[in-house]
Amino acid sequence: MRSLSHWLAAILLLVAIPAAVTAQTRAFVGATIIPVDGDPIENGALVVVDGRIEAVGPAGEVNIPTSATVTELDAGTVIMPGIVDTHSHVGDVSGGDRSGPIQPEARAMDSVNVLSSGIKRALAGGITSVNVMPGSGHLISGQTVYLKLRDGQSITDLAYRFDDGGIAGGMKMANGTNPIRQPPFPGTRAKSAALVRAEYIRAQEYADQVENAEEGEAPPRDLGLEALGEVLSGKRMVHFHSHRHDDLMTAMRLQDEFGFRMVLHHTSEAYRVADQIAEAGVPVSLILIDSPGGKLEARNLLAESAPALERAGAKVALHTDDWVTDSRYFLRMAGMAIRAGMSREAALESLTIRGAEMLDIADRAGTLTPGKDADFVILSGDPFSVYTRVLETWVEGERRFDLDDEEDRLVAEGGFNALSDDDGNGHIHGHGHGDAE
Repeated sequence: MRSLSHWLAAILLLVAIPAAVTAQTRAFVGATIIPVDGDPIENGALVVVDGRIEAVGPAGEVNIPTSATVTELDAGTVIMPGIVDTHSHVGDVSGGDRSGPIQPEARAMDSVNVLSSGIKRALAGGITSVNVMPGSGHLISGQTVYLKLRDGQSITDLAYRFDDGGIAGGMKMANGTNPIRQPPFPGTRAKSAALVRAEYIRAQEYADQVENAEEGEAPPRDLGLEALGEVLSGKRMVHFHSHRHDDLMTAMRLQDEFGFRMVLHHTSEAYRVADQIAEAGVPVSLILIDSPGGKLEARNLLAESAPALERAGAKVALHTDDWVTDSRYFLRMAGMAIRAGMSREAALESLTIRGAEMLDIADRAGTLTPGKDADFVILSGDPFSVYTRVLETWVEGERRFDLDDEEDRLVAEGGFNALSDDDGNGHIHGHGHGDAE
């Protein structure tokens, strides 16, 4: 007769079998792999298990499980990490209204349409993670939201999470001409800085009152000051819209005074104060444009900001500010940075790991490192060639864009009704493709 331990072992084996059978394993072999955290790998292999990266390396050295679904790729193709866009307005996002210049209580997550064409366009451009921002017409226009462009029907399906389970995001701030207008908005740059400084002092006082209150004596709840308290504690990153060199310096003075974490966004004149930015240890989310136009304070925007910041030692990401740059054409911005003198390595980092660091998601995205989410892009060639196309975009091991699919190609290339959310027959264009081969 079998002992009880034998029966228990048999039961445990039976329980374990379904998990092994249902594990989803894929391997992509033959392409040049750019892991970003290491040198490019010619004729590489990428193994994905249950939505995470299992292994990366030369095809002859990586163990590919016999149960894996293997995709053979042409020698000219390239696999790189999913692109991280640190500043976008996809999803018809909005933030504060015209009632006042400071509205930290407004949440972008409450206004994003995750079924909009903007999400589809981002996937067609190889973007897998995005910081969706309210506008810059306020000194503080509200809380941003960090999204992983997985399949989903609501904001909670796509949102990254803080460690406490709350929906992750930063705080949008701005200076320069955008927030300057008629009262109650400021009329000068000096008044803009004064209003922000006064509000952060209020937030400090509110946080102290909450922390030191005796039971039952806490101050009335204030959603705006609560949100700024999350900024002061370091939980939320400040994403600061700023263009002119003097405005950049003002933003850094505020950051130094109140100690919040900050990313400078746009930074049209960063080349003029690159050393000061680097010395302050403030990362930059940079935009480059390939045509003239826009606001006067951005008239001195030069692509040379990219190499100037790199030489100074600052960390640089790039962003679309979609629609300023259409998400489908994000890769060319890094090519422009290289043309201006940025190194190829820094340009690759600016699309991937640097942005992930600025959104506090570097433990999950930004490189093809085993253990991270299987977010990656398959390209037809070199990332910085104008002839290269995004062939496929994968998010957590699920194919979300496929150029060979008729509906996805329509989103990527345009055409009648290409960017509508509904084609009139109830079909959503560019919906993604799960596990289909």
